[in-house]
Amino acid sequence: MRILLVSAATPDTFWSYKHVLPLVSKKAVFPPLGLLTVAAMLPREWELELVDLNVRKLSDEQIRQADYVMVSAMIVQADSARRVIERCGRLGRPVIAGGPLFTTGHERFGDSAHFVLGEAEDVMPALVADMRAGTLRPLYRAEGRPDVRRTPRPRWDLVDLRHYALMPLQFSRGCPFDCEFCDVIVMNGRVPRVKDVGQMIGELDGLLEAGWRGPVFIVDDNFIGNRAKVRELLVALIDWRRRRGVAMQFTTEASLNLADEPELLALMVQAGFKKVFVGLETPQTESLIECAKVQNVRRDMLEAVRTIQRSGLEVMGGFIVGFDNDEPGIFERQIRFVQEAGVVTAMVGLLTALPGTRLFSRLQREGRILHEATGNNMDGVLNFVPRLDRQMLLDGYRSLVKQLYAPRIYYRRILTFLREYRPSGPRFQISRSDIVALIKSFWVLGLRGSGRREYWKFLARILLFHRRAFSEAMSLAICGYHYRRIAATL
Repeated sequence: MRILLVSAATPDTFWSYKHVLPLVSKKAVFPPLGLLTVAAMLPREWELELVDLNVRKLSDEQIRQADYVMVSAMIVQADSARRVIERCGRLGRPVIAGGPLFTTGHERFGDSAHFVLGEAEDVMPALVADMRAGTLRPLYRAEGRPDVRRTPRPRWDLVDLRHYALMPLQFSRGCPFDCEFCDVIVMNGRVPRVKDVGQMIGELDGLLEAGWRGPVFIVDDNFIGNRAKVRELLVALIDWRRRRGVAMQFTTEASLNLADEPELLALMVQAGFKKVFVGLETPQTESLIECAKVQNVRRDMLEAVRTIQRSGLEVMGGFIVGFDNDEPGIFERQIRFVQEAGVVTAMVGLLTALPGTRLFSRLQREGRILHEATGNNMDGVLNFVPRLDRQMLLDGYRSLVKQLYAPRIYYRRILTFLREYRPSGPRFQISRSDIVALIKSFWVLGLRGSGRREYWKFLARILLFHRRAFSEAMSLAICGYHYRRIAATL
């Protein structure tokens, strides 16, 4: 049986890095982990082809040759997914659609496809049996939460790893917190489910066998959701690095209470972690309480960020404006906090009511929902009626983002970060692609782009005072070009 797996295209967003991917000679940030994992659950004798629309185009002939087309998408990829489904319909090929977009919003697609809702592991046997028999049901809904210890290794052989900047792996699913705006717990629950440590090391070995030596993103909803298991994994990772002689860098996502765990911080750095994304959201305490961001309340958030950065990890931060308790001065408070904390990669978005969340339900009861979410909280679109004056909120938001990514302010923030940052742990070799990216950045940032003078002043300060963190500094400078281009579209 021939199965075509299609990963929908991502539009130009904060995390797409489309404006800097050419500088690092890549086509996309990372491959579709969900589809690669689903592919590993299909019978080995079936003929599989995976098309990532962020990397290559999909032809009508590929669709015609398939017995089934399996489409995966996130909410932000809805337009691309819809086009793929419509093409398959015109060409008479049945579609099986899954992923976050369909789990929380399959109704928007009518009867144009068959849908797998929720996590796939426990429904795959029935789905495969029906595919063999040609008797697909409209819906396959996961009941309960699968045991991720039974999840197979992703099928890395289905993608060309050379096209990607990093590789995604997953250690756990779920988050113990209950933030009102977050759809993670809708899809993956509040009890973190964790893979066996040996299983995770096996997945890393699989990446090595596939030829990958670059950075890895551990895509957990909250990496420290089960701290005992994470400690066990980190100890094993340190041993694995030593045994295999590898120099992989790791990035992940965690809650701010990571700052309370000096042992975990030290182990993460020893294991090769360099960055961690943290949902900081807002310096406004009333808004944190409103959205039940309890892990950020009753602590000095600024000092918590600095604690993590002093350990040798860069904090990437998520921020939100538009809470009911936000005051008119929130925009200036956000800028001040981001700058003082040295959170260089600061994704500031408008509050978005995602389907299935407690926020969506509350605003719907209050009659404040205007339309479905786009999934891109940096597109300057509000899908609900805010408490703040709507135009003031939109104008303040656009001004906030543009200021944060103006060259002078952005480079100053990198320098603030470097004053707190204490690089430690394994040393990583500079690759040929890193050198090529640096040379290209001289042209793009230092000669062609706006902010040229600020760029050369920044480079001089790095060479004078922060040579040990030169690689980190230049990587952040290059990423800033993408963020600036995104801010310009608002």
